[in-house]
Amino acid sequence: MKKYFNAFSIFSVLLISTAMFQVGCKKTKDTIAKVIVRDAVSQTVVSGAKVVLYGQSTENKQGKVTVYDTTVTNASGEAIFNFNDLWKPGQAGVAVLNIDAVKGDASGSGIIKVVEQETSTETVFIQE
Repeated sequence: MKKYFNAFSIFSVLLISTAMFQVGCKKTKDTIAKVIVRDAVSQTVVSGAKVVLYGQSTENKQGKVTVYDTTVTNASGEAIFNFNDLWKPGQAGVAVLNIDAVKGDASGSGIIKVVEQETSTETVFIQE
């Protein structure tokens, strides 16, 4: 009887340790904002457009910008932003950001809701 009790105890400890290890080592997914820029007339993607994402705080002094990031669209018309450093575990949501896209005399704007550990995508149409 004692032999079965020891084997059961060892098995239980191993099972609990394995469960704790798997929960403690959960890898978080990337929090990505992807903006696709298209020409409003031809509907084609626009490469080389400057895309700016920015947000304003709803808690601090009015008008204070808390998020500001910029990049240029790739050959597929996509501007990719990584917000892993903005999101913290336990936080509900990441941000709702304004989008400005410009290429030459053409421009457009929009809004994107960035969701934690997901790729959030929004399309902006630019025109002169």
